Amino acid sequence: MNWAINIDRDDVTQAELVADPPASLASGQVRVTLDSYAMTANNITYAVFGKPAGLFGNDQGYWDFFAEPCTPGRLPVWGFATVAESAADGIAPGDRFYGYFPMASEAILTAGHVGAGGFTDVTPRRTTLPPIYNQYQRIEALPDYRAADHDYWPVFRPLFLTGWLIADQFEDEGDYGVQQILIASASSKTAIGLGFSLAQRASRPETIGLTSAANVDALAAQGIYDRVIAYDQIMTLNAATPAALVDMAGNGAVTRVVHSHFGNQLKASIIVGKSHWDAQGDAGALPGPERQGFFAPGRSQKRIADWGGAAFGKKIAEAWLAFMDVVPRLAHIDKRSGGEAAIDAYKEMLSGRADPRAGIIVEP
Repeated sequence: MNWAINIDRDDVTQAELVADPPASLASGQVRVTLDSYAMTANNITYAVFGKPAGLFGNDQGYWDFFAEPCTPGRLPVWGFATVAESAADGIAPGDRFYGYFPMASEAILTAGHVGAGGFTDVTPRRTTLPPIYNQYQRIEALPDYRAADHDYWPVFRPLFLTGWLIADQFEDEGDYGVQQILIASASSKTAIGLGFSLAQRASRPETIGLTSAANVDALAAQGIYDRVIAYDQIMTLNAATPAALVDMAGNGAVTRVVHSHFGNQLKASIIVGKSHWDAQGDAGALPGPERQGFFAPGRSQKRIADWGGAAFGKKIAEAWLAFMDVVPRLAHIDKRSGGEAAIDAYKEMLSGRADPRAGIIVEP
């Protein structure tokens, strides 16, 4: 039986596994069966920003990718899918794609710009959303795809790209003139991608991973950051040393401690995600710099404009393959099967109980 998970747009804790009867295809559409997708903290950020939040520069949010207005939300996930039925020229049953799908057992996509490398979903409501989310790539056309890395793609690819783009922004901005970069929620996969990318540079600021006390030893042993400390040790850092903060989780309490401790010596404060959706928010003005949001699709579009699409893709491929050579020691794959397992994985991630060293893969 086909299934999907409906999520209350106003209360993301309310999720329901529902039957999802197949609809007939219109001309240009394809029906894909999801083979596997990842459930990460990034998906919780998608849920939190499901409703319009200004990220896309219009009145749309992440719910608009796979759900019509006034219907329950369908959470976007990254994964692989196989075409089961096609009414689109250039796409045949059995073709396999990597991309952005709803949390469901199947999806209907409207294929445009079909080519050897893949296609773009041109469903009307998606044409005004960031184009990076609407591209579906044929597996055999991915230049940096290796079969041995298959399960790590949905888990790490979008998160590593975000981390790599943050590292690129730091280099582009002369590291904001700082000597240390504090990375909050340092065990998150995006943070690990950032730490790894910064470590590839010959000259750079010191990287300091901030995490819960229970995670310090295990995270330090991975060798991603120069130092790893617990949140309650932030006050031991030298407040006179210029610093930048990258907040991966949107935890206002941690942000306030860092801003209060460093004051004007904090030269940049960047918020990336909101996986700690229920954490204490900011209360009043913070000392130091104004916080700035980081939006990976926007940064990607800037670099594609700067370098060209081919050069951008080449840089990403080189960085990704280097990361894939070390990722098996950083995380293990935890596979789950079926609709009940899918909704359990979502609730586990939402509650913050998920093992940060596990990469959850759901096989619908």
